[in-house]
Amino acid sequence: QVQLVESGGGLVQPGGSLRLSCTFSGSFFTIYAMGWFRQVPGKERKFPAIIDSGGSTNYGDSVKGRFTISRDNAKKTVYLQMNSLSPEDTAVYYCNSRLGASTFWGQGTQVTVSS
Repeated sequence: QVQLVESGGGLVQPGGSLRLSCTFSGSFFTIYAMGWFRQVPGKERKFPAIIDSGGSTNYGDSVKGRFTISRDNAKKTVYLQMNSLSPEDTAVYYCNSRLGASTFWGQGTQVTVSS
């Protein structure tokens, strides 16, 4: 069974930066695709960033050039570096792991961008 634990959320001013971390508990981390999704109340969950098992990345249009996803296979951890944050980035951020038909989610971490 896979468990995902996010950390690093919080309150940041517009223009600031945050780095989210997601620690993976379980086996075969290296073959999982990992992603960060975000959700605001009343709206569907959307993805800002995905990194596959080979290290290839994909980003949502709204975060390209500002967010960077990376993974440390030795630490079984995936990161989301978020720069130039704006109030529109305010959301609960969820870590996701996917292997074939198996998908797992973390509990989410709140990111609030406000002055």
